Amino acid sequence: MTKYALATLDIQGAKIAAMVINEKNYDLSAAYGQLESQDKPLWAQCITSALSNWQDVVADISAFAAKLAQAATSGDVQAIDGDVTTLAPFKPSTIFGTASNYHEHAAEMNTILAAKPDSSPYVFMKATTSVTGTDSEVMLPPETQKLDWEVELGVVIGKAARRVKKEDALDYIAGYTVVNDISARDLNHRTDYPFKHDWFRGKSWDTFCPMGPVFVPKSNIEDPHKVVLGLSLNGKQMQDGNTSELIWDAFEQIEYLSSILTLQPGDVIMTGTPAGVGKGIGLFLKDGDVLTAWAEGVGSITNTIKAEKL
Repeated sequence: MTKYALATLDIQGAKIAAMVINEKNYDLSAAYGQLESQDKPLWAQCITSALSNWQDVVADISAFAAKLAQAATSGDVQAIDGDVTTLAPFKPSTIFGTASNYHEHAAEMNTILAAKPDSSPYVFMKATTSVTGTDSEVMLPPETQKLDWEVELGVVIGKAARRVKKEDALDYIAGYTVVNDISARDLNHRTDYPFKHDWFRGKSWDTFCPMGPVFVPKSNIEDPHKVVLGLSLNGKQMQDGNTSELIWDAFEQIEYLSSILTLQPGDVIMTGTPAGVGKGIGLFLKDGDVLTAWAEGVGSITNTIKAEKL
């Protein structure tokens, strides 16, 4: 099976869907028009549309990837040349996040966890308007003095999932992406209400969800629970983890979430972050800092912190 990824690019102000093969970008719509005789399907024009109908189109996309790879090798189709801006690969339907899902991360946050048999995943939601792509700026609002980072493997849902057992969860996964769950630690807490936590306020500001650089189908990753994760700050590695260390693995998270609601195609589950966040050592982001987050087999995203000017 041909390995490929899907991306959304900006070329001189025009947004295009792209297929990535051997680390080269190809204009998906143009390539389809060149290699196929029928009308262009929506999946060739918009990655968000592709994911919203993933179950129905994945076979066609995979078949086209094999055809495009062959045409690229023969020189019949050319890769995109010149400057491009890589945007977030798609707009998620909903973003879920699983908190304190690595033991070492829970320890650095001084979070005391119940024994797993007596517990269940702690899940929050993050606004889809917080999504931004790689090589973009992450806003540092003046309301926070404790802006932090969290590299995570994003699991992308491929078909409607309700009451799914963990043994069957892989069937409902479309693929994966890299997410940096930017968090304002001081805004996660409230003292003016009896409710002590406000995860919406701490995590849903514009640009607080860098995501990308691509979407990779699940066929690219042999085991989603053996993925190396990492994050560097200004070139110094801060996080070094592996999804094998998840407390609640991706399949268990899908089982839990789908017991409450119907997961939809295009939903993203941020599966948790390993140890090495700033709060653990009292180090927080400042204007000009550069973050690079990566997941083995998926890619890396880089973002620069920019103080918001009022």
